[in-house]
Amino acid sequence: MTDTPDTPETPLPAPGKKLFIKTYGCQMNVYDSDRMADALAPHGYRPVAAMEEADLVVLNTCHIREKASEKVFSELGRLRELRDERRERGEDLMIGVAGCVAQAEGDEIVRRAPAVDLVFGPQSYHRLPELIGRVHNGARVVDTEFPPEDKFEHLPAASRDVTVARGLTAFLTVQEGCDKFCSFCVVPYTRGAETSRPVAQVLAEAENLAAAGVRELTLLGQNVNAYHGLDGSGRSVGLGELCRRLAAIPGIARLRYTTSHPLDMTDELISAHRELDALMPYLHLPVQSGSDAILKAMNRRHTRGRYLEVISRIKAARPDMALSGDFIVGFPGETEDDFAQTLSLVREVGYASAFTFKYSGRPGTPAATMEGQVAEAVKIERLARLNELVTAQTRAFGVSLVGRVLPVLIEKRGRQPGQVGGRSPYLQAVHMQGPERLIGQIVPVEIVSAGNNSLAGKIVTVAEPNSASVLESRAMAARPEEPQQGATEI
Repeated sequence: MTDTPDTPETPLPAPGKKLFIKTYGCQMNVYDSDRMADALAPHGYRPVAAMEEADLVVLNTCHIREKASEKVFSELGRLRELRDERRERGEDLMIGVAGCVAQAEGDEIVRRAPAVDLVFGPQSYHRLPELIGRVHNGARVVDTEFPPEDKFEHLPAASRDVTVARGLTAFLTVQEGCDKFCSFCVVPYTRGAETSRPVAQVLAEAENLAAAGVRELTLLGQNVNAYHGLDGSGRSVGLGELCRRLAAIPGIARLRYTTSHPLDMTDELISAHRELDALMPYLHLPVQSGSDAILKAMNRRHTRGRYLEVISRIKAARPDMALSGDFIVGFPGETEDDFAQTLSLVREVGYASAFTFKYSGRPGTPAATMEGQVAEAVKIERLARLNELVTAQTRAFGVSLVGRVLPVLIEKRGRQPGQVGGRSPYLQAVHMQGPERLIGQIVPVEIVSAGNNSLAGKIVTVAEPNSASVLESRAMAARPEEPQQGATEI
């Protein structure tokens, strides 16, 4: 941590300050933003809906997307103008940059954006109250070190009111960092080495969320299926066993997890998919390329054949499993034949959703300096062909659900009078006519039509308040006997 000038620790300002956090990128950043708000709530900061109203604006950044840094600096330019306007009215605005761009480019942010008061990485947000206090004492703070303490141990639990306001679904980080060192990825440098939260800590947070009404948990990690948290006896627990313990918490009806690596799909975890109805039949399992030559250059540590073998085991355990994936086109050295192998892999697996990207170099990663960089026009053309294929699969997967009865978690009122909305086991939005009293329940819904990004359904039976579990069991019993072929959501 560096402060300029060096100053003693200073208390936070008086209660009543307004906080706005703009979140970029992945689900873990969404979780981190929530925890930042939790850390500041005891000190009088309350979230507001617009940055123009805020006394403190934090940009929680992501380094994965293309031109991530440029987008951050563009936003900082607008914030500088906003702060100038505020100062003309005798007001002030504190500006902070958090997340992976802050971790990777903290010094550059300080140099290029003098309006920024505070720069801190993903491992430091538990110290946010202290860091803000230093800023109020005249320091310009940069904290991008990897502290020895566990940030989760130092974060306060979210208040019940705040947790309830976040709804029926919630993210829960169980693992951070990665030891795989894929040649295109900045995660090991921005999030650090792979670490897993202790089992008791995860269960305590999940119980708090369940008590506040959360019904569906998504477990997060850069490499979440490598989870190996310790239990009370000091024994290492895998993700499959963790899911079993979470599924036993009253109120938690659904579990998901993301993002996974093919090498860490253990027999224990696959068995959990077969045995736990709470573990949804939707798995995000990135492969990145269908070419063994490119997978080797990416340092993915698996082959095409190994990936397909894992997929086969998963579908044998859970025939109704729908798969999601990540794909990078135009990686250095990728030939037309390499790309054709990616297309053939997509056809062979059948994805229910996918994220597709043109390769763009990240400073400090091995791939950024590799020979054989692919021309931008070629990357654009290949991405278009890949998207055409996966979009067609997405539509086909949606159509394949028409006529089936799926358990849908009703989450909110619909846009039209008398309508409610929810999520299918496959993470699709589902819209249907129904009473608002169903919000929070899982009900069987017959799918009547499929759009590009959502489903329309009809409730089979109107559930009573205490009958959700019975209805879910009935609907889940309608699993197909054969695996479904899937598609992609771009």
